[in-house]
Amino acid sequence: MKNLAGLMKQASQMQSKMEEAQKNLANLTVDGTAGAGLVTLKLTGKGEMRSLKIDPKLADPNEMEMLQDLIVAAYTDAKNKAEAASSEAMRDVTGGLDLPPGLKLPF
Repeated sequence: MKNLAGLMKQASQMQSKMEEAQKNLANLTVDGTAGAGLVTLKLTGKGEMRSLKIDPKLADPNEMEMLQDLIVAAYTDAKNKAEAASSEAMRDVTGGLDLPPGLKLPF
């Protein structure tokens, strides 16, 4: 019984650390560039796209804002679908057993 209590305490501490790490990742911002700076974007540490900039040399300047917005929207759509597929795969692995509320595996 003593070992079980110790395991439960360790699990609780691990969950707290995971929640803190996820919070830190959500606040982290990273920049990506391609084409010698012609395309730049910002992502959170959790992979959420925050901005995208395309140099006007690459497209019609009158359409640039819409193009950038459409790329961000397409990225978000793909990311949501990937997360849904990942959740489904985890349900398959766990045999449909739901994780306790608040306990999220980092994937």
